[in-house]
Amino acid sequence: MNETLNYIAVTDERVLRKIFVIRNIKVMIDRDLAELYGVETKVLKQAVRRNMSRFPSDFMFEMSREEFYEWRNEYAAETGDKKGLRYAPFCFTEQGVAMLSSILNSERAIRVNIQIIRVFTKMRELLSNHKYLDARIDKIENELSGQDEKIIMIFEYLRKLDQEKQ
Repeated sequence: MNETLNYIAVTDERVLRKIFVIRNIKVMIDRDLAELYGVETKVLKQAVRRNMSRFPSDFMFEMSREEFYEWRNEYAAETGDKKGLRYAPFCFTEQGVAMLSSILNSERAIRVNIQIIRVFTKMRELLSNHKYLDARIDKIENELSGQDEKIIMIFEYLRKLDQEKQ
């Protein structure tokens, strides 16, 4: 096997920078995925259009005109990159990204997808841990609420005991 195929430099940070939240869903857009896979965006989109039955709406959707303008203005303003931002992109969920490797059918697509799926998994684990910690903090706060009154009562009682001693 070709050595360059064994190692494809797609860092977690590079993948994370290409994950956006559209419609409250974490997605990656077609042009970023095409870049990672080493293909042109139009090639990726053609492959998807030829295999639309593999991409239900929870795997992939196209941004609405309003979503696209809002996303483009925010993204372009942030990075100064307007190249290839004329048309509303396809947005791929984690499941859609996984499906892409089967239609692109290249070793690079498979390896890049493995890395992307690992990043999505890490994100899910971090969110899960965060939710667990939030729940624990809420429980502790609930257990401690009302303790102030009890502490004040204890100090008042101690003061009375101290006064009685004198």
